[in-house]
Amino acid sequence: MTKRTRYTEEFKRQAVELLETRDKPAVELARELGVRQNQLYKWREELLKKGDAAFKGSGRPPKEQQSEVSHLKQENKRLKEELEILKKAAIYFAKEHP
Repeated sequence: MTKRTRYTEEFKRQAVELLETRDKPAVELARELGVRQNQLYKWREELLKKGDAAFKGSGRPPKEQQSEVSHLKQENKRLKEELEILKKAAIYFAKEHP
């Protein structure tokens, strides 16, 4: 399994610009840049659809950038799990010591 290559926003924008301004075929440009031809077309399509909002990344943001609500939900889940463990421990010890 190969690791996915991540390209910067600037690289993608420049690649799309080259695709639109050069007289070279997309296949040749893709070979020069080291990307697949269909990737160039996908980048161009995204740039046309989203404009300045294109290429802003994907997936989950780093932990320090998560919203406060998301952080609180995670903490709430952890605390509920801890509470369940404590309840079970209390029941266990209550049975041993009448």
